[in-house]
Amino acid sequence: MASIRELHQQLITKERSAVEITKEALERIEAVEPKVRSFLCVTADKALEQAKAVDAKIAAGEEIGLLAGIPIAIKDNMCTKGIPTTCGSKILQGFVPPYESTVTQKLAEAGAVMVGKANMDEFAMGSSTETSAYQVTANPWDLERVPGGSSGGSAAAVAADEAVVSLGSDTGGSIRLPASFCGIVGMKPTYGLVSRFGLVAYGSSLDQIGPFGRSVEDIAILLGAIAGYDPKDSTSLNVKIPNYAKSLKPNFKTRGVLRVGVISETFGRGLDPVVEKAVTKAIEVLQELGAEIHVISCPRFSYGLPAYYIIAPSEASANLARYDGVKYGIRDEEASNLLSMYTKTRAAGFGLEVKRRIMLGTYALSAGYYDAYYLKAQKVRTLIKKDFDSAFEKVDILVSPTAPTTAFKVGDKTADPLSMYLTDLMTIPVNLAGLPGVSIPCGFDEQGLPIGMQLIGRVLQEELLLQVAYAYEQATTWNERKPNLD
Repeated sequence: MASIRELHQQLITKERSAVEITKEALERIEAVEPKVRSFLCVTADKALEQAKAVDAKIAAGEEIGLLAGIPIAIKDNMCTKGIPTTCGSKILQGFVPPYESTVTQKLAEAGAVMVGKANMDEFAMGSSTETSAYQVTANPWDLERVPGGSSGGSAAAVAADEAVVSLGSDTGGSIRLPASFCGIVGMKPTYGLVSRFGLVAYGSSLDQIGPFGRSVEDIAILLGAIAGYDPKDSTSLNVKIPNYAKSLKPNFKTRGVLRVGVISETFGRGLDPVVEKAVTKAIEVLQELGAEIHVISCPRFSYGLPAYYIIAPSEASANLARYDGVKYGIRDEEASNLLSMYTKTRAAGFGLEVKRRIMLGTYALSAGYYDAYYLKAQKVRTLIKKDFDSAFEKVDILVSPTAPTTAFKVGDKTADPLSMYLTDLMTIPVNLAGLPGVSIPCGFDEQGLPIGMQLIGRVLQEELLLQVAYAYEQATTWNERKPNLD
């Protein structure tokens, strides 16, 4: 499928209609969905209705924005009025939100065409999209492997050409990891840049919605459409949003010398040598483009993983307490009293990973353990942020691998939760510090599986991150490769 800008050009020149583009996307979904299983719900009728509205505007001579008529997939933890939102969980089976999330409302106003709700790890808890209560999404590059998680459906939909772009959410790497595994671009914005209103909460101090796309320009366009202050979200930042797409240039020398810091703690032990080689070569490309390369130490970087798995489950145990069978979702109708209904509904509705994290979080917050675990984890979080602050006094952006390995096979890590958690080792500290991060393709292993490089910026430095990512993308050809699903 073509890029946003190419499709926009076809629309305004009337070479193609929005309905034709939408039908092409829906036909592609029908053709590859049995293999990939990206979607929990395909919204064909709504998509065609939105496409017809765009065509009517064009016919009337009205000006349309870049996203008008563009097929997009939405992760199934963003509320969509009148369309089921399950968060990949049985407990929300049949739940149809009565309101729209801010991001999907903005996209609808921009004329984007929603083709479906994408599969995900249950309540965004997972790194492989295997904890979904409904299906396991396959990696389009190798159908026996995972697409990453928790936004695996959103990433696979773009990689498989079922949608031009998509939205995911990132709590500890849930956009960047699937982007790396699926060979596309994925960005976690600064915490608060994109409204979380209508996003079903997992870890409220960590969750952030962000874009997936085949190219840096596509995610820059999508980010510009969803970013901005929202009075409905108390954590929303009231800042001016630059035109991210307009600021992209094939090189970054116009800004003066770019100082790139390579985080030393993300290399060496535990990193697949093939991944290390690809990321090292990518760093050399940045140097050839004019960047100064510095080796930077973030001493507490590796502490992000244990701190996250105290903080995030603690927040989840509070956020998921609302699912009790009373207000929405499934309910155990045979319970003899209220307490029994609560326990039986939750036992049947929540999967093993969600139960594990609720129990871990409840324990960490309980009397006698709050100071020993939760408070200590928050102190470590502050130290990690201080390490980043110190690093950014010396450099403009930081670089690391996005993940320690390429995509693993379905079932390889399900019996070992700790091994699964280690997949997020490189991405979690960025969420703990509230920083922006982007994963871009930087190579392939010997089995033809994609490898991602992570760029990390200061708070609200998305513009610079995208410029650097774009310059790297223009100097390489990794993003031009596509999986063969025929």
